[in-house]
Order: sequence, then C-alpha cells, then structure tokens
Amino acid sequence: MLTQLSSRTTWGLAIAGLATVLNAAPALAYVGPGAGLTALGTMIAVIAVLLLAVVGFVWYPLKRLLRKNQPVDDNKDPR
Repeated sequence: MLTQLSSRTTWGLAIAGLATVLNAAPALAYVGPGAGLTALGTMIAVIAVLLLAVVGFVWYPLKRLLRKNQPVDDNKDPR
C-alpha cells in the first residue's frame, strides 16, 4: 500500500540523492566509435518514435475532428 511521505522524509531523500550525484566518481571507460554511434542512433530513433506516436495518436484524430466540423459548401462543383 502506498503511503504519503512526510515533508521531512522527502527533503532527506532529496539531499541524499543530491549528495550521491555530486559525489559520483568519473567512469574511466572508453566508448568506441561503433558503440557511440549505435547509442546515438538509438536515442534519435526513440525520440523519432515518440514524436510519431504523438502525431499518430493526437494530431490525425484531431485533424479529422476539425474537418468534420467544417460547414459543407453546396455550391461547390461536384467534379
């Protein structure tokens, strides 16, 4: 069961997290060009997928809804 944290506990966790982040030692690791480009390409692909999901699930239904609400012009040439 979820319980609400007190303000004191929240501040304590925030300070402990900040101290952990600021005290982190640098990683002495080499990322080669293949792994680096793969990671960069993966991040770009994930961002593109999220943007396209927003377009697909939000923009197209919204566009269809707006198109339905436009008045029909009866004087338009049927060709």
